[in-house]
Amino acid sequence: MRRPETPERARLMTRIPIASRLTSLFTFLALLASPSFLSANDTVPDSSDPEVQPVHGLAMHGAPKYPEGFSHFDYINPDAPKGGALKMAVVANGFDSFNPFDIRGVAAAGISNYVYDTLLEYSADEAFSMYGLIAESVETPENRSFVVFNLREEARFQDGEPITAEDVAFSFETLTTKGHPFYRNYYADVSKVTVENPLRIRFDFQQTSNRELPLILGQMPILPAHYWESREFGENGLTPPVGSGAYRIGSFEAGRSIVYERMDDYWAKDLAVRKGRFNFDRIRYDYYTDDTVALEAFKAGNFDFRIESSAKNWATAYIGDKFDNGTIIKEAIEHHRPTGMQGFIFNTRKEVFSDPRVREALTYGFDFEWTNKNLFYGQYARTNSYFENSELASTGLPSGRELEILEKYRAQLDPEIFTEPFKAPSTDGKQGLRKNLRTAIDLLRSAGYEVRDGKMIHSETGKPLKFEILLFQKTFERVVLPFKNNLARLGIDVSVRLVDSNQYVQRVREFDFDMITQSIGQSDSPGNEQREYWHSSTADINGSRNYAGVSDPVVGELVSLVIQAPDREELVQRTRALDRVLLSGHYVVPHWFLAKDRVAYWSYLKHPEKPPKNGTDLDNWWAEP
Repeated sequence: MRRPETPERARLMTRIPIASRLTSLFTFLALLASPSFLSANDTVPDSSDPEVQPVHGLAMHGAPKYPEGFSHFDYINPDAPKGGALKMAVVANGFDSFNPFDIRGVAAAGISNYVYDTLLEYSADEAFSMYGLIAESVETPENRSFVVFNLREEARFQDGEPITAEDVAFSFETLTTKGHPFYRNYYADVSKVTVENPLRIRFDFQQTSNRELPLILGQMPILPAHYWESREFGENGLTPPVGSGAYRIGSFEAGRSIVYERMDDYWAKDLAVRKGRFNFDRIRYDYYTDDTVALEAFKAGNFDFRIESSAKNWATAYIGDKFDNGTIIKEAIEHHRPTGMQGFIFNTRKEVFSDPRVREALTYGFDFEWTNKNLFYGQYARTNSYFENSELASTGLPSGRELEILEKYRAQLDPEIFTEPFKAPSTDGKQGLRKNLRTAIDLLRSAGYEVRDGKMIHSETGKPLKFEILLFQKTFERVVLPFKNNLARLGIDVSVRLVDSNQYVQRVREFDFDMITQSIGQSDSPGNEQREYWHSSTADINGSRNYAGVSDPVVGELVSLVIQAPDREELVQRTRALDRVLLSGHYVVPHWFLAKDRVAYWSYLKHPEKPPKNGTDLDNWWAEP
């Protein structure tokens, strides 16, 4: 499931593609064979079914929270005033594209969120429910073997043209054949698309076990077919596109700034899913190449809102008269969303990291307790799950239904999964780091390494254990360098390379790295996106979010089980099993998490009293008149 776009540093991360790679071209072609298309002029089957009724919203499991005819989401202010401007900063080396759906180039911040609408709108206070936006209603049977979207007659693109089922079909075909590879895999189970009439479109599926597919099709951005018929999709560059969202592109300076202007005649402004949202008349993004400069610019009033990713900044930089007198507000907003996994990610495609014992050994070289105390002012907790901060996280030893799931694969799994609870290495206690380094040496010896003349050398090949950590943020060096120094005590040669954000994006897309620091976000309702992270079919496609190159048949089967979960309880147990197997693979050196959003903003910005469980969402904020 897609998570809402987040501001500041996370925006750069969301521009790193969430695509998939496949192990062989033939597997890729078989999986992604183009679905058949029928237009309204072709003969189509009658999709009417007396047992399938149109509904206003759809939940992954059970019934959606909000009833038909609801007036607005609970977590917004329906009376929020319209007007004013929101100025934001992006720390990156600019942008060169207004096409966020293509793998080429770096798209301008905010464009997919503000310029394009989707068929359905996500609710931020439920695990995974969606409600009608461009689509007025949805029809899907109990087994979810197909879905029908009934479009709103009043839905319009920004040039006034109506949104039709033909536009939806065009969007699907374009995204899955010309767009980012992510879309091909995300919608891979669609077997047929049928335009039944100008306001009704049906998607049939290859399998009926993928309950999430009707919802993720609802997340599809809708593109105007009439706009693109005379243009090449991948070569739009910096020509402002036509969308259907609440904002259009106003002024911009290539690579340096962009302004979005709210449309007064936005067709969806009075819908329940839009009430109290998108309140600013203008939203501006300015690009900064240095985060320290951006922070000072914020305090000087050059932009209005900042989400802080640095614990040191949060503890030491947000001080002074403007904070004391309330001109600038510093606030830690609690959230209850899964924090996912941030860590040093091993590229297991590289020979140096092909042995899990080597990967596990290196985890003992990271001293989280020292890092948290000396660099982060004790603000963080250690991450011990890919689904941290949620009921989806595995804990203790497997039992009950989770154990039953894992038993099927016992012969293929590390026996410690059943006997030792996972816990990231700790340096608490008298021995501290020294004990951990001894454990690392034992693991490396079992993997065939030995120390020769102060260097960790493979006893058979004679190759030294050496690798490079790729960074794009200089501020992260203070975390990486102590890790490098600890590993140097083991005779491991670690180099650190700092590159600009554009080069970083390209190298990550092409898996041209040994190790990176990266976040793998999760939602309360994991599903098809797990293929992008962990499935062997995504390990060799440029742009994948399978950064580690995971290619494990057990992981692949567990991913399928998660996608096919018939109800919430089964989803929880299957996800915990997947989490436990991933942890045993030692694909990352786990970092830390924080169950709060650290935000600072100028006092003329206001937000609802009750934030959604997913945390801060600027689309619900407004400017004081």
